[in-house]
Amino acid sequence: MTFLPEGRTVEFESGRLPSSEHGKPESLLDIALHFGLHLEHACGGSCACTTCHVIVKSGDANLSEMDDDEADRLDMAPGLTLHSRLGCQCVVTGDVVVEIPSWNRNYVSEGGGSINLGGAIPVPKK
Repeated sequence: MTFLPEGRTVEFESGRLPSSEHGKPESLLDIALHFGLHLEHACGGSCACTTCHVIVKSGDANLSEMDDDEADRLDMAPGLTLHSRLGCQCVVTGDVVVEIPSWNRNYVSEGGGSINLGGAIPVPKK
């Protein structure tokens, strides 16, 4: 499992990775959190947002099949591609390379905040 643009590759044995309870067990999000990689997940990994949107560069066949809930949610993701997935929903079954889009990588560092990490800036009501 490789995460771009960091170029960080992590390995784990299927069925032996402790669940982070964010996203499906052994999903891209679960793996990223286990290995200390930041993948935004404003909804806690419950397929209610698109902040964990990733682009699969290789290994599509080594991910669980996309279900209807994920496909419906992905329709709202910025920068959608034919290889887009939600990190919280796709379970890794083999070698995969994914890219975390730049808008997602920079969200927290540029003051966007995160529901899970704190610091979210409230939107004023009109």
